[in-house]
Formats: sequence, C-alpha cells, structure tokens
Amino acid sequence: MPQHPLSANGLRATARDALQVAAAYAAQADTDRRLAPEPVKALLAAGFARHFVPERRGGQEGGFTELLDAVSVLAEGCTSTAWIASLGAQVGRMAAFLPEEGGGAVWREGPDTLLVGGLVPSGSATATDGGWLLDGAWPYVSGVDFSDWALLCGRVPGVGGGELRFFAVPRSTYRIKETWDSVGMRATGSHTLVVEGAVVPAHLSFPYDDLLRGSDRGGRCYRVPHRAVNGLSFVAPVLGAARGLLRRWTDWEAPQPEVVRAGAEIDAAQLLLERTAAAADAGEYSPLLTARATRDCAVAAELLATATGRLFRAHGTRGQSEAHPAQRVWRDVSTATTHAVLRFPTAATAFGAAAHAAREA
Repeated sequence: MPQHPLSANGLRATARDALQVAAAYAAQADTDRRLAPEPVKALLAAGFARHFVPERRGGQEGGFTELLDAVSVLAEGCTSTAWIASLGAQVGRMAAFLPEEGGGAVWREGPDTLLVGGLVPSGSATATDGGWLLDGAWPYVSGVDFSDWALLCGRVPGVGGGELRFFAVPRSTYRIKETWDSVGMRATGSHTLVVEGAVVPAHLSFPYDDLLRGSDRGGRCYRVPHRAVNGLSFVAPVLGAARGLLRRWTDWEAPQPEVVRAGAEIDAAQLLLERTAAAADAGEYSPLLTARATRDCAVAAELLATATGRLFRAHGTRGQSEAHPAQRVWRDVSTATTHAVLRFPTAATAFGAAAHAAREA
C-alpha cells in the first residue's frame, strides 16, 4: 500500500476529508452493494488502517477516543465506509499481537495495509511442520473485496474442546464467496472468506486468550482487554449515522417532539461511548469496567436505533423515497445494531456476573 501523509491534527482532522468523499459515493455504494475505490482510498489516506499499528511499523498506536470521534464523523457521510474504517483499525490492533516476525510480514509494505477479520471461530487448524494447516469459511467479513490480509479465528482440536487461535493470511491465500445480500449496510460487502488447506507459519498466529487479556508489549492501546473495546468498533459508525441524520433535519420552524427526543437519545448514547473510550485510554479495565463497557455499547446501540427510527418516521412519506438518504440511514442502523456484539441480553448477563463477583471480593 502507498504511504499517506497524515494531518498534524491527527485522525479527527483527516476523517473530515474522507467524509466528503464517502458522502459523495454513499448512494452509489448502496446501489452497487460495494464501496467504490475512492472511499477506500480516502479512509486509508485518513489513517484509519494505521491507527493502532505499532509505531515501529510506521503506525500511530492511537487512542480509542480519537478513533470513536473519527469513525463517527466519517459515518455522517456513509455508514458502510465508516464501518470498514472502524473494523480495519480494530483488526490492525489485533494483528499487533502477532509474534515479531509475523508483524513484519503483515506490514512489510507499510502501515496502511488493509486488514479484515473473520472473528467468529468458523475454521479449524491442525499443527504441521513449522505452523498450521488452516481450513474454513468465515461469513460476514466486511470489506473483504479490498483487503490485503485477513485475521481469522479458528479452533485447534485438543483436550477440553481445543484452543482458539488467530491466523493471519495474505490475500493470495483466500477466495471470496459473494453471500452478502442484507437490506442494510449493503456497501460493506460482508461476504464469506474461504480458505482451503492453507499453510500458515507459526509466526502468523497467536492464541485468542492473548487478545482477551491484553498485552504489555508496546503502547497502552494493546493492554486493553478485547472485550473492553470491542463494542466500540461496531457502534461508533451507528453513532455517526444517527447524528448525521439528525443534522440533516431542516424543519426546525415546527419542531416535532419526537425529533427533539431523538436528539437527546443520540446525545445520551454518545456520552456512554465517550466514557467507554476514555476509560480504555486511561487504562481502566477491571473485570467490572470491562463488563460495563460491553453493557454501555449495547445500550448505546439500542438508543441509536430508537432515535433513528424516530427521525425516519418524522420524515414521513418523503423519507421513504429511494432517493432520500433517511431510508438508507434507517436501514443501515437497523442492520448494524443487530450485530451479536451489541446484544443487550448477553451484555446484561456478563455485567451481572461481574458486579456479583466485585461485591463478593
């Protein structure tokens, strides 16, 4: 990938440049069910892919608050572009857990390598000389058409159900099966990634548990347990989409109570997410705070889905025209907030268990 000069003001500033490109192509992307090359180039130029890449690889080792701000800004122009930018940044952070030689391979061409993730353990691996033999099909891999590398979760058979590991594979190792036909988030191109008998060297793999614990190698962003920040990656684009729809509301001369209420719900969601990101940046990630982060991301997703529904209904019949952006944003938010990471019942159970353990300690 080519190297891109970044603004001295960081990702927040460059995200606004990418916003203009993403917005210009949003309607076309929705129709085509994939991003045009221009928004992909813009998100790379903005620095999303390199945001969490180690500094020794040319990256930023950036913060979670800055990423939340930048992704939500980009999503005001196109939810799908922001989704790929957000997940690309997060998978870059995850790839930093690879052994030193593995990181050198992934970022050999520079820190703007676009990584995608198959984070559900949909494949299996068996030990072979010097590494692993990987097979499987990973559905819902957003941005896979434009990817340079993929980080895939697979199970290694063994006692007690075996071990979960991540495997980094280059683009030449996998093929794409077009399976994404969702009514919302159409342009994410979240197709199925297929690997058939690929040999993955040992230096391109690491245990899933390493990610859950966090690592003291490198910057602060790697010390955060995965579950303390995972929800942010998926809900940040939703925040920007809802906020953008509210900002496009023009009929303030006769304000509708439902529109005003939607604004309050969006503000409340943003405050929850900002608290989650700030805690991660400050290194606050006890088991209870980690569970609180998961809970708050799920609640924020529900607030944003409700707010977007209110705004969509407030537009009336005109908002349901295929040419009107309100219906596209409503579809995107409705789809994005069904993601498994943002399910409140799961988050509530985890929070209850963590709160009980904290009281008993």
